[in-house]
Amino acid sequence: MHIGLIGGIGPAATVVYYQRLTALMRERGKKLDLTIVQASADELVANNLADNRTAQAQIYAELIDRLKAAGADCAAITSLGGHFCFAETQAISTLPLVSGVTPLDDYFSGQGIGTIGLLGTGVVMRTKLYGQLEETRAVAPSDDLDRVADTYLRMALSGQCTDESRALFFEAGRAMTDAHGADAVVLAGTDLGLAFDGHDPGYKVIDALDVHVALLADLASGERSLT
Repeated sequence: MHIGLIGGIGPAATVVYYQRLTALMRERGKKLDLTIVQASADELVANNLADNRTAQAQIYAELIDRLKAAGADCAAITSLGGHFCFAETQAISTLPLVSGVTPLDDYFSGQGIGTIGLLGTGVVMRTKLYGQLEETRAVAPSDDLDRVADTYLRMALSGQCTDESRALFFEAGRAMTDAHGADAVVLAGTDLGLAFDGHDPGYKVIDALDVHVALLADLASGERSLT
């Protein structure tokens, strides 16, 4: 299956999607058919903060049309924060959309995780992953949610993580495990690898990006169908 990715939101996450998807397909000995289109991170952030779902969905729809013209069989948004208008996009998309949120609940349950702590955009944390978790309890930073959200957006747009930002994310994760009983902290922002990759914060971390990429690899290799 030919995979289409909406990238650029942010650029660092797009690179990781590409790296991990190609690595998985190489491990499986399969050829990867992939097309990536570039969205604007600045437009996404503005529409996300304003909850302007219709405008962002229309932007996505135009990009999906380009993916379809390039031969893609499905499309995926390389940002969990960018899923805030998923339903609106799905309604006008000319290709099937592969959600990065839907597979998470089953994954957590399969890992025996009852409570997860969320790090990501303000919308992702406040809505507890858009209210789509049914089998898993979700918690978010209680005292510094806005600070975490603002820091995450700055990191995503710049493609760089400072030591100060990393310390803030690690501290917020620790508070969720210690004070709120989280069994693991989920990187529910696809740029958070900039802060966590290669570092041990002292608690269990799950990268939501990996769950999404694994699903895309299953589709790309024909091990799973869209229905």
